[in-house]
Amino acid sequence: MTHYTIIPWELIWESSDMEEVYGEVEVDGVLLQVRLEQGNRATIVRMLRGELEDYLNPSYAPGQEIVYLPSLQNRR
Repeated sequence: MTHYTIIPWELIWESSDMEEVYGEVEVDGVLLQVRLEQGNRATIVRMLRGELEDYLNPSYAPGQEIVYLPSLQNRR
């Protein structure tokens, strides 16, 4: 791969050490893939399952930040 740029190599490869963590979250019956961020935040990557009208809802658009508070549930 060849890069023709004036940006220093340190800035280009700086984020290659950081591993992104992804997860799946269900919000109001819509299954979303999210990238977990610092604190209690997550960024929507894509919608995995939803109704047709959910795809037009800007609240579920990729790039939107949501509050992510994981919880434990007992399965009996």
